[in-house]
Amino acid sequence: MATRTEQQPAGAHAADSHDLIRVHGARENNLKDVSIEIPKRRLTVFTGVSGSGKSSLVFDTIAAESQRLINETYSAFLQGFMPTLARPEVDVLDGLTTAITVDQQRMGSDPRSTVGTATDANAMLRILFSRLGTPHIGPPAAYSFNVASVSASGGFTVDRGTDRTRTEKVSFSRTGGMCTHCEGRGTVSDIDLTQLFDDSKSLSEDPFTIPTYTGDGWVVRVIAESGFFDKDKPIREYTRKERHDFLYREPTKVKVNGVNLTYEGLIPKIQKSFLSKDRESMQPHIRAFVDRAVTFAECPECDGTRLSELARSSRIGGLNIADACAMEIRDLAEWVRGLEEPSVTPLLAKLQHTLDSFVEIGLGYLSLDRASGTLSGGEAQRTKMIRHLGSSLTDVTYVFDEPSIGLHPHDIQRMNSLLLRLRDKGNTVLVVEHKPETIAIADHVVDLGPGAGTAGGAVCFEGTVEGLRASDTVTGRHLDDRAELKEKVREATGVLEIRGADANNLQDVDVDIPLGVLCVVTGVAGSGKSSLVHGCLPAEGVVSVDQTPIRGSRRSNPATYTGLLDPIRKAFAKANGVKPALFSANSEGACPTCNGAGVIYTDLAIMQSVATTCEDCGGKRFDASVLEYRFGGRDISEVLAMSVTEAEEFFREGGARLPAAHRIVERMADVGLGYLTLGQPLTTLSGGERQRLKLAVHMAGKGGVYVLDEPTTGLHLADVEQLLGLLDRLVDAGKSVIVIEHHQAVMAHADWIVDLGPGAGHDGGRIVFEGTPADLVAARSTLTGEHLAQYVGA
Repeated sequence: MATRTEQQPAGAHAADSHDLIRVHGARENNLKDVSIEIPKRRLTVFTGVSGSGKSSLVFDTIAAESQRLINETYSAFLQGFMPTLARPEVDVLDGLTTAITVDQQRMGSDPRSTVGTATDANAMLRILFSRLGTPHIGPPAAYSFNVASVSASGGFTVDRGTDRTRTEKVSFSRTGGMCTHCEGRGTVSDIDLTQLFDDSKSLSEDPFTIPTYTGDGWVVRVIAESGFFDKDKPIREYTRKERHDFLYREPTKVKVNGVNLTYEGLIPKIQKSFLSKDRESMQPHIRAFVDRAVTFAECPECDGTRLSELARSSRIGGLNIADACAMEIRDLAEWVRGLEEPSVTPLLAKLQHTLDSFVEIGLGYLSLDRASGTLSGGEAQRTKMIRHLGSSLTDVTYVFDEPSIGLHPHDIQRMNSLLLRLRDKGNTVLVVEHKPETIAIADHVVDLGPGAGTAGGAVCFEGTVEGLRASDTVTGRHLDDRAELKEKVREATGVLEIRGADANNLQDVDVDIPLGVLCVVTGVAGSGKSSLVHGCLPAEGVVSVDQTPIRGSRRSNPATYTGLLDPIRKAFAKANGVKPALFSANSEGACPTCNGAGVIYTDLAIMQSVATTCEDCGGKRFDASVLEYRFGGRDISEVLAMSVTEAEEFFREGGARLPAAHRIVERMADVGLGYLTLGQPLTTLSGGERQRLKLAVHMAGKGGVYVLDEPTTGLHLADVEQLLGLLDRLVDAGKSVIVIEHHQAVMAHADWIVDLGPGAGHDGGRIVFEGTPADLVAARSTLTGEHLAQYVGA
């Protein structure tokens, strides 16, 4: 065997010199020619106020360019099937490695997507049951609620040449696990016909109360002109056949005004157009209709398991696959650990590792049949992390967006150890973060600012955590901020009684939620906080601001989302004696060249699209004739270019006084968005900015009780103080504020705390403390009490 002689090189190897990621001249979004050097194989945390440019630098520049360069290694044919990514606005990006992004985006809200299907755990379970389940019912697809059982037979003609053809018979069958009654959804819908139409009216009298089913619309015209009904006959007088055709007829070709169209019964049409979508992804008016017209109930045939009776009949040690998916993952991991079968040892090892990763990352309280759309932002992010734990990849760049979101202080320590583990395997870890507990473990810190929006986009500090603490930056000054316990708390003016709450993991909870005060609901992730607050409070009179992200295209902006544009357009129209539609870039006032987009996109096939500013409107989005109309001395494009702070002053008094608009911009300023411009595309807003914009909209609600779900998400330490001031103003105005929160500053500022626990999943769901923050700190009887006591230095 050849011997190997080790020779010490005279100098460092050239390959070892590439130990930095160099960024020079980054100008994406609000970045101002940023140039930094990030050490590889270290943990770098990016800090700064919300909107300072952290995500623009980390995600839109570094991670985006890494992904683009990887895509370019594929053939032009493959690139044609992939999303075309634009090259970031940056002069030089050097030393990049493969970037794996773990962001806050909610997981797909498809009704058939579950935690198990999203992480491949279900796929492994299906293989396991197809090998070991008794009785044996078929291949893995026989255990899948997304695969229907089908069978077919027939003949086809085989051409053997001139005058030589013969017919061969074929048959095909596939065993699937889908419940046929609910089609694998676990729930069935019952539609209230009285909410769809007024049966005292005829089709010619516009009887429908369904969104988009207007009298002159094509949908109604197809029904009225189909030839199946008398248009002037009231619906309640239809014969049995006419009623069946009206409600349930299968798709049928009809001719309307010489055009070939398809007629379909009302019920299947509504099921396809409305009920096939997840409720949370619907537009507000569609969601309101569905809530009004449709009731969802557990499927009586599969008991909500989504699986057919055949799939549920196959068992391993008395447990079927539906039972396994319904177990908490930590219990399922123990069950899998007890299975010993040499023929599937590699499969069991892989499944065991996946389930243990759930437990390790703090999600052991979930079950595999949990719908992925119901996961919070923090839970979704940690679920995406699971496939990276134990990965053999090294020298890659992991990019995390606030991984501490949704985590109790007790769980943040566990998350920190996972980030350090990824780093210690030789990976570069980049983290956008606000929590001081995570900033503290950084090897390198990059602080952006000094402000947000146009006031940010510059590097204020680079170096160690100790250097940041000693610096005079906004983050440095607030890094050691600690909210103090109140000397005197407010007295409740009443209570909201919750009795026998048993939603999800709640264990017959009785609690009185005080009114007229700031009440904070705490507990570790999965302890039952959201189930208690969102699931048990009455809907009437309650304004709820949850974590669902706001949606908007590049044509949407704060003015359109908040409804601010409506009073502005009406004011312009009234002042100039013209139509309000002229002052919308999505309507008649749009620049005809760019259709109101302000930019023209040129598609270059496999290369990224190129956006150039429209030469006709100069990026103002409006037709030149519209810009001649003025209100308060400014045209509509100048008003949309104002910041919220400027707009508040503009609409407050003088010739441009507009109370309706002033109230909206005042609320936006109250939530700390004074720096945003009114016409800024929603696609350029950070996660924290979107959350606060949503809060500003909901503050206009008429309810007396406000429910906020982790409002500190995406907030810098300096902004938390402003949020506490806003919560105080709401309470002082006579509102009751209930906050689900993990941030100790909000807990310390509360008048009353309801703490759930003691653990997560079936170990939680109980009230472990009710009282003032001072009492919680003094008792230190719960995990929350211990961490709050450390926070306030008690």
